[in-house]
Amino acid sequence: MTSTTRLTVAQALVRFLSAQYTERDGVRQRLIGATWGIFGHGNVAGIGQALIEYGDEMPYHQGRNEQAMVHAAVGYARQSGRLSTHAVTTSIGPGATNLVTGAALATVNHLPVLLLPGDIFATRPADPVLQQLEVAYAGDVSVNDCLRPVSKYFDRITRPEALIPSALNAMRVLTDPVETGAVTLALPQDVQAEAYDWPDDLFAERTWVVRRPGADPTELAEAVRAIRSARRPLVVAGGGVHHSRAEEALAEFAETTRIPVASTQAGKGSLRFDHPQDVGGVGHTGTATADELARTADLVIGVGTRYTDFTTASGTLFADEGVRFLNLNIAPFDGHKLSGMPLIADARSGLEELTQALEVHEHRVADSYVTEYTEDKDRWEHRVDACYEADEPDVRPTQPQVLGALDAIVDESDVIINAAGSLPGDLHKLWRARSRDQYHLEYGYSCMGYEIPAAIGVKMAAPDRPVWALVGDGTYLMMPTEIVTAVQEGIAIKVLLVQNHGYASIGGLSEETGAERFGTAYRYRADDGTFTGAPLPVDLAANAASLGMRVLRAKTVRDLREALAEARAADTPTCVYVETETADTVSGPPPAQAWWDVPVAETATRASAVKARELYERHVSTRRRHL
Repeated sequence: MTSTTRLTVAQALVRFLSAQYTERDGVRQRLIGATWGIFGHGNVAGIGQALIEYGDEMPYHQGRNEQAMVHAAVGYARQSGRLSTHAVTTSIGPGATNLVTGAALATVNHLPVLLLPGDIFATRPADPVLQQLEVAYAGDVSVNDCLRPVSKYFDRITRPEALIPSALNAMRVLTDPVETGAVTLALPQDVQAEAYDWPDDLFAERTWVVRRPGADPTELAEAVRAIRSARRPLVVAGGGVHHSRAEEALAEFAETTRIPVASTQAGKGSLRFDHPQDVGGVGHTGTATADELARTADLVIGVGTRYTDFTTASGTLFADEGVRFLNLNIAPFDGHKLSGMPLIADARSGLEELTQALEVHEHRVADSYVTEYTEDKDRWEHRVDACYEADEPDVRPTQPQVLGALDAIVDESDVIINAAGSLPGDLHKLWRARSRDQYHLEYGYSCMGYEIPAAIGVKMAAPDRPVWALVGDGTYLMMPTEIVTAVQEGIAIKVLLVQNHGYASIGGLSEETGAERFGTAYRYRADDGTFTGAPLPVDLAANAASLGMRVLRAKTVRDLREALAEARAADTPTCVYVETETADTVSGPPPAQAWWDVPVAETATRASAVKARELYERHVSTRRRHL
């Protein structure tokens, strides 16, 4: 007879989660490292009580904003190579719906996170309960159904015994390298507290092996033929290289074949910036070197990339008449994009197999091609130097000079986190990534507010490394709340807060598209009703200090260098605050090297919009569909 233990559903779930492990390449680690939670009536007596009951088995972290808790869990998961993540529990109502943005971010970026929102009563003793959304046509719908389209797996546990198959399915999806993303188990508040006799086998340690599938022999042979016949091949390294820990395999492939490697935002750092085959970022925010190679490539070898519009310059970048695509990807959905030849495999396994096959043929690209991209890369690096250089150290820095000052003090151990604003473009073009996980850009969802909580998650996963959250004033105002969490937990993140009085990136885009920077600056209203008055007297440094963070103010390039060095050495949460140019001036980096499609008004009376439309139509005419 199977032995059982009588526990509540919440207690059983916490015990189950504490016994789940992943294993890849012989390395075993815990799948759910901790649980974040903000408690309300929908989870306080269920999951909240269970976390107290089993606190020695499941660590708990207190958050201030539900979305931010998901970001922290995602940051932890990415730094952990998707092999470990956190759970997030909330009450019903607004606590649950606050999860939606974080869930979308996790799923878009293929990063695992477990969401445990409370839900309305399954037994419906009172209808409606506090914070319940009433749906006249369906009694089984709650606000948690908002999480369905942004979750890779969703279930509502309306009976205790339903937890068993649901929890197992949740772990299966979290550990699937193709399907992983946000997983939601909605927990009615009465069911959380209901007791059941659970089979003890449910709580036995369980190891989920994260597989590394190899390539199909036929697809591999076709891939080798395509590479051998290409004159100007180019690798586009995406986030899948990092997820697979395929950086060394990519380096060996590049060194063997001498094929240049460009990188997406998610893939940057796949090769060190000074690797001979690294040519920098590709696409709208890419380098001139990589984008020119992309325009003339006859074979694009995508490794773990989704080919977003930023990477393809909205379908205008890969311009060679006969260009073909070879897509090494673990997901068939991505492997078939751009009518490419699919090579469906784990990135590391696939690269190793390609390298071995090409070594047999001693395949290498021509010396003239190597000389071309090497010289182009050298010219680009001189442009980076010019952007970073500050001839006058006692003046206010430009944004690229801020990055130059940071570049001068970091080494391969530092992690740089960013997600939105004008910084992603500057970083993709200019940043010199020194290690595989130094460059942490969340650009799949590009969510303002991600950086600070994600930095907390990264620091939890890598406590001995300096972790920097790079934020502009617009992003900071979205979600500074988790500074309190960093202070409470003693998590020594470093926040580099750049004040430019508005949305610099969207301001520039607005101007380019004929919208005249409308609504993008943080300024007083002028007499004509527009926000074109003086900058607002907002003191974000004082705000960060009020939340408990140590703040270092830097007014000049010289101040900034000193403050960054001091912050890097700090063992407490520290913010470096620097004011740069205002949002109605350029940030100073090289302009975009490739187009991005943001539709412009087809009819307008204002001259700026008419001119922008003419330029837009010229760009659109160069777009092609790769068939």
